[in-house]
Amino acid sequence: MTPAPAPARAPRRRHDREIVALAVPAFGALVAEPLFVMVDSAVVGHLGTPQLAGLGVAAALLMTAVSVFVFLAYATTAAVARRVGAGDLRAAIRQGMDGIWLALVLGLAVVAVTVPAAPWLIGLFGTSETAAPYAITYLRISSFGIPAMLIVLAATGVLRGLQDTRTPLYVAVGGFTANAALNVGLVYGAGLGIAGSAWGTVIAQCGMAVAYLIVVVRGARRHGATLRPDAAGIRASAQAGVPLLVRTLSLRAVLLIATAVAARLGDAEIAAHQVVLSLWSLLAFALDAIAIAGQAIIGRYLGAGDAEGARQVCRRMVQWGIATGVVLGVLVVAARPLFVPLFTSDRTVQDTLLPALLVVAVSQPLAGVVFVLDGVLMGAGDGPYLAWAMIVTLAVFAPVALLVPALGGGLTALWWAMTLMMFVRLLTLWWRARSGKWLVTGAAR
Repeated sequence: MTPAPAPARAPRRRHDREIVALAVPAFGALVAEPLFVMVDSAVVGHLGTPQLAGLGVAAALLMTAVSVFVFLAYATTAAVARRVGAGDLRAAIRQGMDGIWLALVLGLAVVAVTVPAAPWLIGLFGTSETAAPYAITYLRISSFGIPAMLIVLAATGVLRGLQDTRTPLYVAVGGFTANAALNVGLVYGAGLGIAGSAWGTVIAQCGMAVAYLIVVVRGARRHGATLRPDAAGIRASAQAGVPLLVRTLSLRAVLLIATAVAARLGDAEIAAHQVVLSLWSLLAFALDAIAIAGQAIIGRYLGAGDAEGARQVCRRMVQWGIATGVVLGVLVVAARPLFVPLFTSDRTVQDTLLPALLVVAVSQPLAGVVFVLDGVLMGAGDGPYLAWAMIVTLAVFAPVALLVPALGGGLTALWWAMTLMMFVRLLTLWWRARSGKWLVTGAAR
């Protein structure tokens, strides 16, 4: 007589509310980040082709640096969320400050290397003589914003761990708006050219870092947490980040191999590949937003000693990942006639592009599960396993991708290889999630 589903629906609704409350603002903040480069490109593009080419090379180096150090956000989120779950906000913010100090140290080290090495780094890309001076100028100036960029990553991790993804959204929107205004004003109003674009971005990044620090410092004072650097805490943050760094580098290697293979297939193939990769990256932002919610929620549950609650929310987020992947896949198929002409009018490129897009569409539900489980294991602090799993994935993907040109395959075959890569990731992550070995409770793993 009494319906059993009613009690079961209550925790599910609670999980849904938590996921939405964290994932939606996180998605907005993620989308705002690449808009920095888009604004710079739009403003600098009107200065001339050499300037735009120089910006493209320098921006690629800067984006690589940021992606390499994204572990500052991931590791900090998991560590802070555990302490929040344990009810120790003072220790949570103290842990976050260690991550911020580590970000500052790493940022200053990167600046010390980048400024003198800028000509050599630009030369690695085979940049033309006309574009190289602009690339060097932009890279040298923009490198002064790297410490701020890394502080933003670490501080974002602190707030995510504190279950706050709204503040990062507000800061990202404010930073994007300031960057746009500064770029126009300094490039054209002050007549600084590409240097003005670089300085505008640096100023905006520093402003974002200051905004984050104000929020974190207020929290530290409220809960009596010290702001002084702690050598042991900084070392612990670095050690937690090393496995995630290995994971990130392995993933970057996958993307670089895919691009190198596409380049060997021909001009139409590499052009189409860049469009498909750009769309794939955009779709990843939506899925990564759920993963970020997973990092924060799972860490909190495990910190509170609730392993069963963590397992339940993991199961619910997998369902969210599948559903979101299905929706994204359908959108890709339905919108193909609309967005493909926006990227290229070349019929050959379009014909190469369309079948590969179908592969991306079909693989989205798979990608949804992969991103969610990746976030769940990050939230559990299971970095060493994620590192090994990604190394295994790279070892499987690399030979398959490199065989594509040798076997006469085209871009579609390459993207089937990318789908294989995601399937291998699914197998490794699903096996770990099912094993329950990630369910380590307590304020620290």
